[in-house]
Amino acid sequence: QNSEEPGLEFSEDEAALIIRMYNLIGERWSLIAGRIPGRSAEQIKKYWNCRHTFK
Repeated sequence: QNSEEPGLEFSEDEAALIIRMYNLIGERWSLIAGRIPGRSAEQIKKYWNCRHTFK
């Protein structure tokens, strides 16, 4: 049922932090990743793009 890549499962806390940071600093994935231990900028960018594509 879940077609996400392994490793792209984020907790609710991580997701909330990503949203807050994105609203503050935009697509500066490396800065956001620095606030989430164990997550790379690329993982966060993929996570965001899989869920927030309004373009």
